[in-house]
Amino acid sequence: MVLTLAQNCVPGAFDPSVFGASVLALEANLVTNYSASAPEGVRFTSPAAELRNATFCNVTVTYTHPGQGDRIVVEAWLPSSSSSSSSSSAPDGGWNERFLAVGGGGYAAGRIWLSYGAMIGALADGYATVTTDAGLGSSEDPTPWALLSPGNVDLYCLQNLAYVSLYDQAVIGKSLVKSFYGRDPAYSYWTGCSQGGRQGLALAQRYPDLYDGIVAGAPAINWTRLFAHIHWPQQVMNELGAYPYPCELDAIVRAAVAACDGADGVVDGVISDAGACLDAFDPFSLVGTQTACPQAGGADKTISEAAAVVVNATWRGVVTADGESIYPGILPGADLTGNLNGLGGIAGTSCDADGCAGAPVVLGTTWFQLFLAKDASFPLGNMTRERFDELVHRGEQQYQSMLDTADPDLRAFKAAGGKMVSFHGLTDNVIPPAGIAAYYDAVAGVTPDIRDFYRHFEAPGLAHCYGGASGPPTGLFSQLRDWVENGAAPPERTPVRVAVVDEEAAKTTTHERILCAYPQTAALDGGCGDPSRTECWSCAGEARVS
Repeated sequence: MVLTLAQNCVPGAFDPSVFGASVLALEANLVTNYSASAPEGVRFTSPAAELRNATFCNVTVTYTHPGQGDRIVVEAWLPSSSSSSSSSSAPDGGWNERFLAVGGGGYAAGRIWLSYGAMIGALADGYATVTTDAGLGSSEDPTPWALLSPGNVDLYCLQNLAYVSLYDQAVIGKSLVKSFYGRDPAYSYWTGCSQGGRQGLALAQRYPDLYDGIVAGAPAINWTRLFAHIHWPQQVMNELGAYPYPCELDAIVRAAVAACDGADGVVDGVISDAGACLDAFDPFSLVGTQTACPQAGGADKTISEAAAVVVNATWRGVVTADGESIYPGILPGADLTGNLNGLGGIAGTSCDADGCAGAPVVLGTTWFQLFLAKDASFPLGNMTRERFDELVHRGEQQYQSMLDTADPDLRAFKAAGGKMVSFHGLTDNVIPPAGIAAYYDAVAGVTPDIRDFYRHFEAPGLAHCYGGASGPPTGLFSQLRDWVENGAAPPERTPVRVAVVDEEAAKTTTHERILCAYPQTAALDGGCGDPSRTECWSCAGEARVS
């Protein structure tokens, strides 16, 4: 007997189980005539999609790990054959027999706006899709759950975020799929950026046989030092006792772009080799010059030495009191204040008639206060460099094995047949792209034939996961799927859009470039003609041969 969708979308049709966990509740609700949009900014490696008049079964499973006091929710959307979408990859028959799990952002494992946007896109493409909150709720702020009491971190919650919930999400999600459709998914995929990118790496490292393909965008790798970096510019300003106007920092960033943009042969607002720009451009060369300042009522402001110090420190990375460099910085061209692309900045200040004060990012402040000092009222404003160093080291001792997600041994993932692609914007305004590049090199040191299962792409002009002068690499997920299912590795030339802004003419035009698999970079072919065409670009530099 064939059950109708309504008959199958009931709690009794599902019986998920995970070793070490106990199901507390299960809800199944039929959703009909659901329409929504999924912009590329929440999909990262797939184009925007429109979901129209969808019918799907929304299943939520609430469970606990007995003795740990947690309460975790996994949510799955299981499409029916009556869904329709604007996506060319959506099948005529509804479910495409594939499973796509999505990641979170900030301190959230999932079940946030970002996750739901990705799930809308997945549903439009015909995937059964799943997310988890890791028992942390739907806030990207860890304050509600981080401390059991002053001095005592909730390590079970942190462990759930780090990796435990990722295993549960896959096992429960696939169980729901089998119960609903009567068969396992033909292929299983993971996609995420930032926290979601870190989660993707954690899956490849810890649970190598759960997913056939993984997208790990701008991953929050080396967490314990990364989160120190996020607070680093604010620490520098606190030590200086000076808080520059945002316009001062913005002027230095714009000057760096102007100085380094044309080095690749075309002026389009994109620094192709941001690392070289770091050596070629001196932020102190702007000290004493004037810039218009919206934060000062439009009056001109003189760029201060403090502004150059802050920019230089943010670009150069975290340095201990002894002068040891312990974490790289974000690169020239990245937005430091949030004023250039509206996506936030780690060196922000807030200003009024009396001057400016630091505007720290919650990711950094909560890390230091809740997880390192373990005191929500810990004063960050007068923290010395020595105390900063001490807390960073304490974090490494306590959390590195749980959170850093930097194990380069992916041999089990390769042996299981897994394929992975990662990407990182070179003008990422939060996470330095050097982290994942170094990780890729480390993986290659363990597994020389890395290109058989893992490719990494650096995207000039791309900010944190999306935004900036460059568009996200919206073709990467389909390339990953082709690699997994047909053995066709991502092509050497991956097209990507670049928005070129002509401020004098007050217009924006779109050019095309290519992404190349790391360590190669895109180079303009001399004499080609129109640099806005992908045909004028090729991959340069030494490629990994295996």
